[in-house]
Amino acid sequence: MIRKNIKKILVPLDGSKNSLRGLDEAIYLARQCQATITGLYVIPIYPRNFTDAIMPYQIHLTKSAKKFMETAKIISAQKGIVFKSKIIFGSPIIEINEMARNKSFDIIVIGSRGQSGLREVFLGSVAKAIVHKSKIPVLVIK
Repeated sequence: MIRKNIKKILVPLDGSKNSLRGLDEAIYLARQCQATITGLYVIPIYPRNFTDAIMPYQIHLTKSAKKFMETAKIISAQKGIVFKSKIIFGSPIIEINEMARNKSFDIIVIGSRGQSGLREVFLGSVAKAIVHKSKIPVLVIK
């Protein structure tokens, strides 16, 4: 049974195929409930002593995030769903929970794993942490 009182869906995205699966499920849910989707892409921050060395990487991540969010917006629009995108720097776990709480979302739809390799371990732990710390319902997509 789908809850009809879902009007705002938060979808954390990271550029992975699994986050796109999460977006697809969020679009399905949004169509059933006439809800809007906000895609949140959190770019991790690094300690200051690494800033000079990591700056080109963060510039690359920012460009990739913008491109990915544009793709997500197009996918949502093709299916008739309003998609708002937000790209921020910070700790993914903290930023996702803060956004969900402060903007009063009804549900979080998140992929169970993120990018492959070392980032997969990190981002997989993000989904787990969100499930345990969130005050609102969380739908985890495998």
